[in-house]
Amino acid sequence: MPGGDTGPPITLPEFAEMGVERLRGVGEKKAEALGAVGITTVLDLLTHYPRRWIDRTREARIRDLRVDEEALVLATVAHVASRRTSGRGGRGRSNVLVTADVTDGSGHLRVTFFGQAWRERQLAPGTDLALFGKLEVFAGRKQMTNPVVDLVGRDSDASAATGRVVPIYPQSGKVGLSTRELGSFVAEALRRSEQRGIADPVPGAVLDELDLITRDAAIRGIHDPGTTAEQAVARDRLVFDELLRIQLALVLRKQVLERTSPGIAHTTGGPLVARFHEALPFALTDGQRQAVAEIEADLADPHPMHRLLQGDVGSGKTVVALTAMLTAVEGGHQGALMAPTEVLAEQHAVSIRRLLDGVTVPGGAEAGQLFEDRPLRVELLTSRTPPTERKRLLAGLTDGAVDLVVGTHALISDGIGYRSLGVVVVDEQHRFGVEQRAALRDRGRGGAVPDVLVMTATPIPRTAAMTVYGDLDVTVLAGLPAGRRPITTVWERKRVGELPLAELGVWEHVRAQVEAGHQAYVVCPLIEESDKLEAASAQATHDELASGALHGLRLGLLHGRVRSAEKEATMDSFRRGQVDVLVATTVIEVGVDVANATVMVILDADRFGIAQLHQLRGRVGRGSADSWCYLVGAGASADGERRLLALEESADGFFLAEVDLEVRGEGTILQSRQKGRTDLKLASLLRDRPVVERARRVAFDLVAEDPGLAAHPDLLAEVELFLDDDEREFLSK
Repeated sequence: MPGGDTGPPITLPEFAEMGVERLRGVGEKKAEALGAVGITTVLDLLTHYPRRWIDRTREARIRDLRVDEEALVLATVAHVASRRTSGRGGRGRSNVLVTADVTDGSGHLRVTFFGQAWRERQLAPGTDLALFGKLEVFAGRKQMTNPVVDLVGRDSDASAATGRVVPIYPQSGKVGLSTRELGSFVAEALRRSEQRGIADPVPGAVLDELDLITRDAAIRGIHDPGTTAEQAVARDRLVFDELLRIQLALVLRKQVLERTSPGIAHTTGGPLVARFHEALPFALTDGQRQAVAEIEADLADPHPMHRLLQGDVGSGKTVVALTAMLTAVEGGHQGALMAPTEVLAEQHAVSIRRLLDGVTVPGGAEAGQLFEDRPLRVELLTSRTPPTERKRLLAGLTDGAVDLVVGTHALISDGIGYRSLGVVVVDEQHRFGVEQRAALRDRGRGGAVPDVLVMTATPIPRTAAMTVYGDLDVTVLAGLPAGRRPITTVWERKRVGELPLAELGVWEHVRAQVEAGHQAYVVCPLIEESDKLEAASAQATHDELASGALHGLRLGLLHGRVRSAEKEATMDSFRRGQVDVLVATTVIEVGVDVANATVMVILDADRFGIAQLHQLRGRVGRGSADSWCYLVGAGASADGERRLLALEESADGFFLAEVDLEVRGEGTILQSRQKGRTDLKLASLLRDRPVVERARRVAFDLVAEDPGLAAHPDLLAEVELFLDDDEREFLSK
């Protein structure tokens, strides 16, 4: 660890090489405790930011607290006690009530904890702590129940050490680390870095333009701010750094793909695509035309396309994707559509064959060729393809007789060759890593890399898309195809299990729709990650409905433990109208396309997330008839109620994605990125939307002026530090 030595400012990679045991006060036990919360290096420590700050000039005092208002107070434990209460706690634990009396000199407060026996050990008399909770009055005295607790620690010179703003660090009482100890370790690291200072890899011109402080000032200001204003500007700078690193990694990846990969310059607007569009039973929407135009511009370019086609449920993405693949076929190449599951691949094959029924590849004078029109050959390749058929199909891929092939990621596995793969469509966010991109390089003619279109029906807010899919160009497909009717969504505020299914009012409507010649889905509760339990739930629901509320109707059953052949037979019967009501788990979430289905009933809807509910709802409303989705659930929490209310009020997937981001936080979205150090610690895609856009613009400007960041080695080293192994390997190639 640097001490009195001189030298250049210390970089983040240097901090990452320094173990925390080099700091004064960090012995073997403390190093072990720090390691337990993910802090093993000085970089980990410096980026273990406070989770809140207490402004002592505006600190809430116990005497001033108001009933039913939340507040944060600093206090000292005067007395602690515990006793057992009658009954049992959750999961068979005995109920223990821990009470602690605390004071801050202005008054006394009782805090109570239910079922947390360990609090008695944590809250020993004399312990300084920060409490955050809602004030109640019980038996005439002020009280907080189960407040958030942060141990502040003991330090007679605390006020001098921390100034007027006290940082409260994320901590773990189980490993015995107080916020004061964490603060002292950070202070030691910053003290020993003071002479050399902390390096700032971002160009000064960028900092001036965006009115940002230096990296050194930001790190010191976030950990030991003199004022809340100083803490705010420190956060602004560090948030920008986090987002800039991610955007630079994505822009560099995009640059590598565009500059090092030879592509195919397709000829667009030919007669095959025209025939396809003319054969459709509907006209393309304005959104589809715009999407096709953006994709065709990419296809005509000699660099490989890497584009995300983001469209809401039922927006007509398949037609746009088919247009891209047929453009490849027209130039003598082949198209491949890869789905995440075999069921979805099979569904895509059915849909594509239906859309292309009667469409032939132009020959003769129209195409400027000698041969006559020929049939368009579309094939499905899965593990269920019989050996003889598989051999014939693989030969057709190799000699070019197969124009379009649908399957899973096995389509680019070893042993499968193509005459010339021109366009690859990847469905449902299954992105390519390093190995898949390398595999594609060998599939095009003469080493050319096929164009890639990634399709998703899960709308992602703009700023999140910039972070998750920032190395892809983004096309948003808006609007519904002609003839589609909006879906009426009704939230039935009833808890499944507390009453017989037959007493739900939705079945009357299901029966009415079946009598009108339509069909319905019933989606069973998501119990937990267990095929066995969910299958049992589906079976029980099926049996109860068959003998009760839906007696006399033809019911089908579909869940994860149904064998593939039986599953396909059931789906085929449903498509043919031989099944009135399909009782299923979420295996129908994507890909099932039955235009005659007009009712979706989702039981225990409050157990599902917004995106999943929106996907399920999208299984109806796929024809021209009015459709309904019933969400049955009590809304067990405020977040659950908000999700169901949002779905009842809106069918706009992008609005719902914004609600989802607010309810669940961006962590769920960022998990779409490969895991590494790239997880955001301070930045919020919701709160910091303008900063995402600024960081992306700066990243493009820096890479445009300095491809490869050769003139910014510290910045490049920092970007690489925060990448995972796959991303680092890709950029190094």
